[in-house]
Amino acid sequence: MALRNMRIWRYIDEVARAGSVRQAAERLSLTPSALLRRIQDVEYDLGAKIFERHVSGMQLTAAGEILIRWIRNQNADLRRVYSQIEELAGLQRGEIRIACSQAVGRGFLLQEILGFREQHPQVKFHVNVTDHSTALRALVTYDSDLALIFRPEVSAEMQVITSLGQRMVAVMAANHPLAAKETLRLRECADYPVALPDTSFGGREIIENRLATSSAKFDIALEANSFEMLGGFVMTTDVITFQIEIGAMGWRADSRYAVRPINDADTPYGPLVLGHLKGRTLPVAASRFAERLTRSMDSLRALPSAE
Repeated sequence: MALRNMRIWRYIDEVARAGSVRQAAERLSLTPSALLRRIQDVEYDLGAKIFERHVSGMQLTAAGEILIRWIRNQNADLRRVYSQIEELAGLQRGEIRIACSQAVGRGFLLQEILGFREQHPQVKFHVNVTDHSTALRALVTYDSDLALIFRPEVSAEMQVITSLGQRMVAVMAANHPLAAKETLRLRECADYPVALPDTSFGGREIIENRLATSSAKFDIALEANSFEMLGGFVMTTDVITFQIEIGAMGWRADSRYAVRPINDADTPYGPLVLGHLKGRTLPVAASRFAERLTRSMDSLRALPSAE
């Protein structure tokens, strides 16, 4: 298929994602009528409707579902071809799309991206900080090349590249009374108000599971889906929040905070998993970055937990 014909497939994909001809046309800098004519031309050639109009918007027909899977496979293959061509020039260009948990996006992943771009400054990154369910869907729809997520759901569609066990840590102000201890139990933390990530986060599930079998009860002063907000809240109060080890890297380096491991008797390990869509051959740039992440996670695995 000629590359110039890829444009119409992009148009169809955009309508499928937007669920609206008008919204897709705005993103594509086309008029809705021009975009609709392009779609109708393809429907005529196929001899089948691609979309059905509903009150909620444009929805794919069964034929449209088959076509959109083919389009996204074609786009992924074309990106891989471009990537292989770029490799001949020493990885001068390329784009890496990664979906990640918020815990790693604010520190670990950012540092890895900066390090990779020092060697390959023309490579672009698209990072989607999201929950693990959305990250897995992004792999399936080819919206992401890689996923770096904490405690993902078991999925036959994700190929695990590597994983790293994570324990929970307590994060508090540097002058907090519990900062004098080297390790903490959850029941000790329950003597103070806490700020918790919301229930979409894997770390929250670990804490809830442990508390379900404990007599300790938390006084929740704040619940949020932002670790920046949780960290800002505990910095000037006696409130305690929780994070996985790798997610606390920034706080550990900040003298305003104290980061203390939760005693192993209180918390199980959870895996931080790097993966990609099973059966997919990654573009060269994404494959190289996955190798870098694997080396970094292996080096962290070899280190003793920081106290």
